[in-house]
Amino acid sequence: MADWLFHEEHDMFRETARRVVAQELAPHVEEWERDGFVPKDVFRRLGQGGYLGVRLPEEYGGLGGDALYEAVWIEELAKVGAGGIGAALSGHSTIGLTPLWRWGTPAQRQRYLVPGVRGELVAALAVTEAAGGSDVAALRTVAHPVAGGFRLQGSKLFVTNGVGADILVVAATVDPARRHRGISLFIVEKSWPGVKVLRRLDKLGWRSSDTAELFFDGVEVPAENLLGEVYGGFGYLMEIFLWERITMALAAVALAQKAVDEAIGYARARRQFGRPLNGFQVTRHGLVDLTADIEKARVLARRALYVHWLGQDATVAAAMAKAYAGEMVRRVTDGALQVLGGNGYMMPYPLQRYWRDARIVSIGGGTTEVMREILVKRLGIAQWMGG
Repeated sequence: MADWLFHEEHDMFRETARRVVAQELAPHVEEWERDGFVPKDVFRRLGQGGYLGVRLPEEYGGLGGDALYEAVWIEELAKVGAGGIGAALSGHSTIGLTPLWRWGTPAQRQRYLVPGVRGELVAALAVTEAAGGSDVAALRTVAHPVAGGFRLQGSKLFVTNGVGADILVVAATVDPARRHRGISLFIVEKSWPGVKVLRRLDKLGWRSSDTAELFFDGVEVPAENLLGEVYGGFGYLMEIFLWERITMALAAVALAQKAVDEAIGYARARRQFGRPLNGFQVTRHGLVDLTADIEKARVLARRALYVHWLGQDATVAAAMAKAYAGEMVRRVTDGALQVLGGNGYMMPYPLQRYWRDARIVSIGGGTTEVMREILVKRLGIAQWMGG
């Protein structure tokens, strides 16, 4: 049924996306969770259908949709119940390829974006560093200007698809004295001399996406691989992060809903003290509270999506949605797991995976604390409090 934001055409796309997820992804969840990555042939199969470029123009192999269509795809990916699969695919398409579409030259788009949308190469965004964390302005990876281009020196941490990626969009400072105003983005081919995977990181959740620490040891980057304008990197990153926060909020809502649906099904079938578990008022009321929590996050996430879709500044809406949804999904998956009792703690039951995957949402894409600071500044709360 259509709602105020998604309409009939989106519902039709959702049904198609749901079938693709059920056929191509869902049967392999346990395998990819064990292996720690999504195989590259999966990227190629999804690329053939345009699902790696839902809102990218058809001339680049995308579906030519808009933010609403990509939001539908993100939600259906989350419903597979393994956050790492969505992280790997979105880390490539939404986070890795979008900068190439938004700021790439025609030559860069043909060389990297088109094969990326087809799934013939995998992309990753490399921003976070061990010393900086959420402080993007504190980047220590330096791109030294040299004849014919730049020499890249530094390291990156928590890079989604960092092991399997073929190309990297790397944030580095060209002028450290300028702090955030000195940052630029560069397209780096993984095969170039000096690009090293220091280690694959072992994570609590999102286990089906590979995450790596990378090192750039004097990597020679030709001038034509500067992405966008020199010193324009910080602004580009803020645009990327804004959409990432909206999609993370949407995915958190979808995952939380899946967790509650499974808890409801379990409570209906499980008998305790001679009657179904959902025959106890405490269980029913608990599930109602979890459902209400999801609905609050859904409203905030969809409002942020709507504001962004309208082309308006969605910074406040996205921060609010990300902050609330990140904390909500932790509460809801924990509450849903509690309904299952001891079974919820057992590995054969997928709720334990939802619970583990949920923990990263309040960290990745900007922590809840960072979101709150954005809201403090944008809403003028510091002035209200005399700060």
